[in-house]
Amino acid sequence: MTGEPAGDEPTTENIAALVDSLLDAVGARRNRDMHRAILAAALELTRNGANRLDLKIARSALAEMADAFAMFAPYREVPKVTIFGSARTAPSDNLYVLARDLAHRLAEAGWMVVTGAGPGIMAAGNEGAGSEMAIGVNIRLPFEALPNAWIAENEKLVEMKYFFTRKLMLMKESTGFLVLPGGFGTLDEAFELLTLLQTGKAEPAPILLVDTPGDAYWEAWERFVTEQVYGRGLADPLDAALYRITDNVDEAIAELLGFHRNYHSLRFVGNTMVLRLQHAPSGEELDMLSAAFADICSERGIWRTEPLAPERASDDHLELARIALEFDRTHHGRLRQLIDALNALVPGRDSPIAVTQDELGSPAVPRDAEL
Repeated sequence: MTGEPAGDEPTTENIAALVDSLLDAVGARRNRDMHRAILAAALELTRNGANRLDLKIARSALAEMADAFAMFAPYREVPKVTIFGSARTAPSDNLYVLARDLAHRLAEAGWMVVTGAGPGIMAAGNEGAGSEMAIGVNIRLPFEALPNAWIAENEKLVEMKYFFTRKLMLMKESTGFLVLPGGFGTLDEAFELLTLLQTGKAEPAPILLVDTPGDAYWEAWERFVTEQVYGRGLADPLDAALYRITDNVDEAIAELLGFHRNYHSLRFVGNTMVLRLQHAPSGEELDMLSAAFADICSERGIWRTEPLAPERASDDHLELARIALEFDRTHHGRLRQLIDALNALVPGRDSPIAVTQDELGSPAVPRDAEL
């Protein structure tokens, strides 16, 4: 015995050659390293002896994501807002009317409206947005299987078996989020959004917790979070900066659109966080920002910078102004406050206007997806 593999036993080299042949056959030219990694992960399921249920979950999840990616692809350059809320809200409810009005006004401002495609608040969002600006990501449930009438015949609809793939697609493409009162599912979505922002797993984005006037749903929620979460030291009270509570449609829209009044996007280059801006702060303003946010950056403070080498290599919004800091990667509530301070340096818009995705920077994609 020489220790050599038998002639009919596949080797790593043979498998790699077969994978490359398969990619050639389907015409894969770009991102071949990612395609190879996906196929390698599938082969690992075989090597690890995954059972039939494991394989069914992996197959369905990947197929659902592939369908959703294809559905979203033609609209990648259009800004999007996701609306979460209860499937049980009746069309006669003031909350339904509020959601419909929000969706309508945002669609008029050039935003596509993404919802879960079911009844209640989801139907209100689809109705308000209209067929051209509505996107639906439906979940198949035994008691609630069909999408609402406003999105059912729309080509911008995809259906999911799993909640985790559905939540990914409801969050991945959007650069703003409106959460209206709802049940366990809505609260799950709200807390996942906050967790992604709190941990830096997603790009900063505005989260609006919206009530009707006189309703105390989010006030009661915030009281619980303040007393039982912040009060017990289970989260940083400064994380409250990650969301806003309002019962005013104009305030909600102004907050959503104003988030990118100056701030565009961010990128890490090594330990340096680069913030891309529409307008560069003055030297005096930078000094003020460095002093105000000294708790989240190194002794160097905040400085102006030209595009760094990796940004130039990928032609990453080179036309924008930039500031940089060595962010502690922990206090994302304070990072949100820094973004608010940067936006405050630029006069606000008098009214919502149409915008493009390029104005908004990257959607709220989990950072791991960039690796």
